[in-house]
Amino acid sequence: MHLPQHLAIIMDGNGRWAQQRNLPRIFGHRRGVEAVKVVVEECRALGIPYLTLFAFSSENWGRPAEEVTALMELLGRFLEQELNNLLEQDIRLNVIGDIRQLPVGVRGVLERTVARTAPNRKMVLTLALSYGARNEILRAVRTLAGKVAAGELSAEQIDEEVFSRALDTCNLPDPDFLVRTSGEMRISNFLLWQLAYAELYFTEVLWPDFDARELGNALEDFASRQRRFGLTAQQIDSSDDRD
Repeated sequence: MHLPQHLAIIMDGNGRWAQQRNLPRIFGHRRGVEAVKVVVEECRALGIPYLTLFAFSSENWGRPAEEVTALMELLGRFLEQELNNLLEQDIRLNVIGDIRQLPVGVRGVLERTVARTAPNRKMVLTLALSYGARNEILRAVRTLAGKVAAGELSAEQIDEEVFSRALDTCNLPDPDFLVRTSGEMRISNFLLWQLAYAELYFTEVLWPDFDARELGNALEDFASRQRRFGLTAQQIDSSDDRD
């Protein structure tokens, strides 16, 4: 089966999962962490080299303070508990987003985990934390504008490659497959530049119920698609025949 090189997931539905069971929302987030572990292990076993998870958006800071605090505590525990597993599985942790807004303790654990796993090579697990694509693009524009003002770069030199290198994802290939759970059909300010040619997959399954079987269903759907990048199907078929 043809697998994506870079799978990106918007993990949605934790709160609704809990509400359906008359439980506090934090119970859904806890179950969502278990789903993260399952999907990471399955992607590693399948040989998908890049996995990016939308874990906490810049807009999520507007949620009730007690929920944000609980989410930060969950993140810190997840990083501490999963470090040995990441090392054993040869998975490198990466992060995108404005992590300066994270609590100092959580940011410290995150930075230590990123440093400890830096030599790992089998898979890159990227967490989007305090992330918003518009903010990322604005930060990239400011960086490039500063270089132009300093005479380090001319406006004419700014092309897609130069702009991509100014983004948080400069060390990652663009995602070729985006999955969103919970039935919502939007990308919610996630990787707006990078998803230009990604295949999109939406499922009604809530994130805590997204398991290896559901991941397999999504990957089978991806494998059935023909990615044309603006070309015709005949052009792609002709290229495949030459290969």
